[in-house]
Amino acid sequence: MKYILLIYSKEDAWHADELDAARDESVRVCHELNAKGQYLNAAPLHPASTATCVRVRDGNRTVSDGPYAETKEQLAGYFLIDVDNLDDAIEIASQIPGTRRGTTEIRPIVELPGLPGTIQQTNGE
Repeated sequence: MKYILLIYSKEDAWHADELDAARDESVRVCHELNAKGQYLNAAPLHPASTATCVRVRDGNRTVSDGPYAETKEQLAGYFLIDVDNLDDAIEIASQIPGTRRGTTEIRPIVELPGLPGTIQQTNGE
C-alpha cells in the first residue's frame, strides 16, 4: 500500500548547523527504504512564505500568497512510500528527523485508474 508521510514543523525548528545533519539523515533513510523496495519519492519543501494558494468559487479564481492555513507548524516535506501496512508506515515515520521536532501525518494514497503515468519505484537507474 502506498502512503504519503507529510512532515509538519515550525520553520525555525532546526538551527542552521543542525539542518544539514537532519537532511543527511533523511537521505540515509531514503536509501535504506530504497534498498527494501519501499521508497517512491521524498523532498523537503521551500518555506511556507513561498507558497501560492489557488481557489475557485462560483467560477472565479482567487490567487493568494502564503500557506493555506495560519498555523505554527507548516508542511515542511514529504516521503512517498510503498509498504505492507500502516504499522510499517508508522515505523518509517518514526525514523524521519522532522518527526522529532514536529509531526508526521500518515495518509494512504488513493490510486485512481486511468491517470497518466504511474508512481514507480526508483532503483537508482
